[in-house]
Amino acid sequence: MILLDGKKVSEDIKNEITAEVDKMKANGEKVPHLAAVIVGNDGASLTYVGSKVRACERVGFESTLVKMPSTTSETELLKKIKELNQDDNIDGFIVQLPLPEQIDTQKVLMAVDPSKDVDGFHPENFGKMALDMTTFIPATPFGILELLERYNVETKGKHTVVIGRSHIVGRPMSILMGRKGFPGNSTVTLTHSHTKNINQITSQADIIITALGVPNYLKAEMVKDDVVIVDVGITRVADETTEKGYIITGDVDFENVSKKASYITPVPGGVGPMTIAMLLKNTLLAREQRKALNS
Repeated sequence: MILLDGKKVSEDIKNEITAEVDKMKANGEKVPHLAAVIVGNDGASLTYVGSKVRACERVGFESTLVKMPSTTSETELLKKIKELNQDDNIDGFIVQLPLPEQIDTQKVLMAVDPSKDVDGFHPENFGKMALDMTTFIPATPFGILELLERYNVETKGKHTVVIGRSHIVGRPMSILMGRKGFPGNSTVTLTHSHTKNINQITSQADIIITALGVPNYLKAEMVKDDVVIVDVGITRVADETTEKGYIITGDVDFENVSKKASYITPVPGGVGPMTIAMLLKNTLLAREQRKALNS
């Protein structure tokens, strides 16, 4: 069993990006600039945005954090997005989800300039991804592809089962694993809450990518020997024996499933660190595209 070590690979990627940024600085070029908009005080979101800002510092990017109160109206947020769209100094920006209930998330994501949408959530970028065109791939799916590629996990002709159909992970992953090229060229089954006989489907899978958010959902009896497991699930489970009072658990019963797997991602330390690394990669791509447009 080989551990797909997202922590290690994400560090490698950050080192590669740092080298690119150093070259830009040496040539007197503008370095990439990522902005993040956060509305309200959601603890998990604040932690996540904080780690994105630190990651920018680590690779030599400029970063801007736009904090707005939870009482922000949709109109105010859209105005802020328009400002960021028009700000030539900013190469890419993200709007941290979830947003407060008075704001229409779809409307906000639609308002982001697709050329600055480093989260890859705008329908224009999603459509390009589905058509195999060059675009920003959502950071988590992008990170999964990168992990599979760097560990040289064979995907061609394999049966990939994706559990969960969210727009952020499951849906894009099902498209990407079926695309031409590597990683890709696999036969994909997308499963969700209405799927019948899911155990039967997962037990035939060569690769399982699960993004359900149900702790320890995938059990050893649901998988075959030598399966490749990518666990995107991340849930806080109360545990009084730990200092924090909780442990982070994935969708997979790691202890038992890992005994049957050929490759598996740990939680934490698997897909999570890759997400931020790929957000940085998308921001570097956005900077290169803007430079090409202006030259």
